[in-house]
Amino acid sequence: MNVDVLRYAAFTGDRARGNPAGVVPDAGQLTEQDMLGIAAEVGYSETAFVIASDPPRGRYTVRYFSPRAEVPFCGHATIATAVQITSRGGAGELVFDTRAGEVPVQTVIKDGRPWATLTSVPARSRPAGQDEADPALAALGWAPGDLDPRFPAHVAFAGACHLILAAATRARLADLDYDFAALAGLMAARDWTTVHLFWAEDAVRFHARDPFPPGGVVEDPATGAAAAAFGGYLRALGRITAPTRLTVRQGEDLGRPSELLVDVDPADERVKVTGQAVPISQP
Repeated sequence: MNVDVLRYAAFTGDRARGNPAGVVPDAGQLTEQDMLGIAAEVGYSETAFVIASDPPRGRYTVRYFSPRAEVPFCGHATIATAVQITSRGGAGELVFDTRAGEVPVQTVIKDGRPWATLTSVPARSRPAGQDEADPALAALGWAPGDLDPRFPAHVAFAGACHLILAAATRARLADLDYDFAALAGLMAARDWTTVHLFWAEDAVRFHARDPFPPGGVVEDPATGAAAAAFGGYLRALGRITAPTRLTVRQGEDLGRPSELLVDVDPADERVKVTGQAVPISQP
């Protein structure tokens, strides 16, 4: 099957950095098995498939596949897809219909490059139970003392579920060597897309890492869906008391640094995530 797969690096302006995403702009004739097979062949953490489009209305139906399974929503592939659409038709307002729900995306041109801001589905967050946090810590090889007590473990959602754990130090975050099979089994049982590990540099700057074994990927270099869930988590903790922009640095320990801008408003259930994307290669 001859299918055009475009390749982008998301949440970066450098194709050697950020999180690679596949984009298939015309996937209307593909079956689920076709899409899964293409995603596996591409090998990125996710590939986005545009299965229906209405450019005059700026509306697109998008599905996301990891090399192993479909996921309901993917942030970095959303940014990549929106940038790809903007490169053809110009900046403006888009709406993506996803398995997680309706996701508005605003695109603009800054310094000659397209940027995209996705608005998540309503975000929510709840404390993680000991039966959730303890086996996750065991699989990660972390002790309870490795956690920052200011930030309790939660399960957060903004289109997909993520376990949120705060590292007490940047060194703890940097030293990631986990039991892939154990964490994959736990996440499959709990329906977690990633485990969002973070360290707080200060009140608005954070460093993150996201193991993604359910997708067959050891670690994601930039995770927009987790960043949106993380914004909802901080709001749920009462740490966001006014409209605030957060900066999440991710991928640094993988050699693919990424920057995600996260806007959280305590009066709004939805979270905005902004980034740019650049082509890696085109067919």
